[in-house]
Amino acid sequence: MGSWTEAWLVAGFAMYLGGAAACAIGAGWIWRMGDRDRPDRRAVLAALSLTASWCVMVAAFGPLSSWSSMAEVCRNLAWLHVLYRLFAHDGRHETLRPIRPVMAALAFVECLQIVLIVIAVRFAITTELEILVFQVSAMFRVMVSVGALVLLHNLYVGATQSIRPVLRWTAAALAAMWSFDLNFDTVAYLGGELPLELAAIRGLVVASMTVPLAIGSTRSAAQIRLRPSRKVAFQTLSLLVIGAYLLLMVGIAQSLSMLGGDVGRLTQVGFTFAATVVALLWLPSHRLRGWVRVTAVKHLFQHRYDYRAEWLRFTQTIGQIDGHSDGLGDLKTQTDTGQNPVVSSETLQGETLKNPTLPGQTLQERIVKSMADITDSPSGLLFLVGEGGALELASRWNWKNAAVPATDPIPRDLADLFESRGFILDLDDIRAGKDWHGEAVLLPDWLRCEQAAWAIVPLLHFDRLIGVIVLSRPAEPRRLDWEDFDLLRVVGQQLASYLAEQAGQTSLMESARFDEFNRRIAFVMHDIKNLASQLSLLSRNAQRHADNPEFRADMLVTLKNSADKLNGLLARLNRYGTSGSETRGPIDMLHVVKRVMDQYEAVHPLSLARRESGEIIANAEGLEQALVHLVQNAIDASDAGSPVSLDISSDGASGRIEVIDSGCGMSAEFIRDGLFKPFVSSKNSGFGIGAFEAREMIRGMGGRLDVDSREGIGTRFAISFPLAAAQIGANEPKLQQQMKVV
Repeated sequence: MGSWTEAWLVAGFAMYLGGAAACAIGAGWIWRMGDRDRPDRRAVLAALSLTASWCVMVAAFGPLSSWSSMAEVCRNLAWLHVLYRLFAHDGRHETLRPIRPVMAALAFVECLQIVLIVIAVRFAITTELEILVFQVSAMFRVMVSVGALVLLHNLYVGATQSIRPVLRWTAAALAAMWSFDLNFDTVAYLGGELPLELAAIRGLVVASMTVPLAIGSTRSAAQIRLRPSRKVAFQTLSLLVIGAYLLLMVGIAQSLSMLGGDVGRLTQVGFTFAATVVALLWLPSHRLRGWVRVTAVKHLFQHRYDYRAEWLRFTQTIGQIDGHSDGLGDLKTQTDTGQNPVVSSETLQGETLKNPTLPGQTLQERIVKSMADITDSPSGLLFLVGEGGALELASRWNWKNAAVPATDPIPRDLADLFESRGFILDLDDIRAGKDWHGEAVLLPDWLRCEQAAWAIVPLLHFDRLIGVIVLSRPAEPRRLDWEDFDLLRVVGQQLASYLAEQAGQTSLMESARFDEFNRRIAFVMHDIKNLASQLSLLSRNAQRHADNPEFRADMLVTLKNSADKLNGLLARLNRYGTSGSETRGPIDMLHVVKRVMDQYEAVHPLSLARRESGEIIANAEGLEQALVHLVQNAIDASDAGSPVSLDISSDGASGRIEVIDSGCGMSAEFIRDGLFKPFVSSKNSGFGIGAFEAREMIRGMGGRLDVDSREGIGTRFAISFPLAAAQIGANEPKLQQQMKVV
């Protein structure tokens, strides 16, 4: 016990010195930064100075010394004078005459402490007299604290609306000081001695009081307000409830000990055990937290919702985080970069749109959760408008046992009513017999009988119903009010826009897939057209050269190649438009060119100008297909007897294949604006897809296609690919660097 007392004495010494320093610093700050026009400025400076002196006296001589008691009297009189000067802010020190007698009476009672100090020093020769003087002194101080708090209440409540913000901080500091003194002196009076712990922390209370006093002394004090967040308010109220429960439990336990003997001890321990078990079961419950939240919102805040916190939580639940997306931004990125948006069938379904912060929850589930979080509903259902106009169940969130009918869960007539009126339906009103919009007769029986169902919120997008959300009853039941309706209506419109955007994005993805399929079909049709042209030329030449054995041999080769080509078209259909996803490797340019020339040997004269052999990095089948497109275009643009030339060359870094014709040529404008545009052709029977497909295939393999044309002279298409040897040489330094790192 002795060590515990010494610890409190040391702590009290430090706290009183800290209080003295805080008062001195506060006085200096008010002297330099405070509003010089305030009528209580000098009084506050004097009171802080005397309070600092009192703290020093207590730290030096202890709280029971005569010097400390005299300093406390001076301190209390100074703060009473501050209180009187506060009435001067709106002139009530002149108009409210009863204030002066009350102030004089409180000052007189405080001055009686001087008489008690003299009696305690000179005449209290017995223990009984010392106790009597102590109790009278404590009683006088209780009277002064009560009177000061009454006057302070009168000051703030009776002040005008323009003066209250000016008084707020100073009044709060004085209320804290006198409230603590009231409790301190009351405990001292009832106990017959100073409470050691409370006496030690008085210096800390004084130090804390200087902060609002300093804030209240500035000109901007009226604009400064303490705005604790709702989370802090809920937690503080919860702690107060828990603290009150514990104090009540301790008080009852201590009272039971008065029974005496073993029975009293057993009763005390039994009650403490039972109360602890109740606390462990009751305090952490959702129902208690709901009650605390509702009570705090009802009595502490002007609005039920903290709209900033609700919006942040709403966007975090719905939106994307950490660079992940719901798939809605992927298509835009692919479109902006020129890529083909090939989307899997799973991505098209809303059920696969995930949020990384909510593993396993779909977009629809997050929509229900974001709405339920606002009203503290533990679960919810989402219904979306189906093809027939009726609402169909789309998602459940934490509500697996809801007995939702498989067919027509919410009829179309009720959906039309939601769309036309846009109201939020409180199901408790329906159960109570109220019918505001004629919805009672349309409400299905399963919703009426489902007691957990609480409210139905429509999701409207440009006055069109997208769906509805059914919210379950929160842990702490309450009635929906105007603020609930307004917030839920706005959130419902926002969620409807998300659902509409998802539906539009899904349609866009489906359209992109159909466009990709049509593009592939267009390529196939163009290839078939090329084969048909070859066969037509072969047929015309066969009428003139059918008796030539060499022609018949070439014709059989051409027919075989055409048949192989037709069979290969279907095999390559899935690879068209995939941006060169075929395997690439070293291929011989001369070998590919000869294969193409063999296909057209019996169709049109072809010549090979240069034949510099070399291996390039490409896909043999894709390069052959691109060459076929370019050679066919050259043949179509040339006269029947005008040969088409092919040229193979290399410059040490890249290989080059040129297709040259002496046909009609193309204008620069057509090359720039029409040559590589799908379905734009200079030929009457053309598809306008050959040059475009050839360029796309060459680009996909890492090559380049250039064109040079002159009207009336001819056209030159040049295909360039990196040589295999140059590519390997370029990779060697990287490999050596990687080996050095390893």
